[in-house]
Amino acid sequence: MRTFGLIRDAVLPDFRERVAEYLVQYEKVLLDKDITDAQLKRDTANQLRGYLRGLNTTRVLGMAYWEELDRRVVDTWLTPHE
Repeated sequence: MRTFGLIRDAVLPDFRERVAEYLVQYEKVLLDKDITDAQLKRDTANQLRGYLRGLNTTRVLGMAYWEELDRRVVDTWLTPHE
């Protein structure tokens, strides 16, 4: 399953609609293959990590989910790939 799908599933049902609205902004940058600005992608991925951390802090997202999702964001958008 894709990272953004996992995020949506991990969010408590009462908050999914609101969170989904914010996730669209991150998806537009991180999943757009036409955006080649590596710094923009890194910055956006770091912002997404902060957003996920905030969801965890406010108990909208569980700790176990947060750790896995944070790892996926780092592995997908912040770790150099060959």
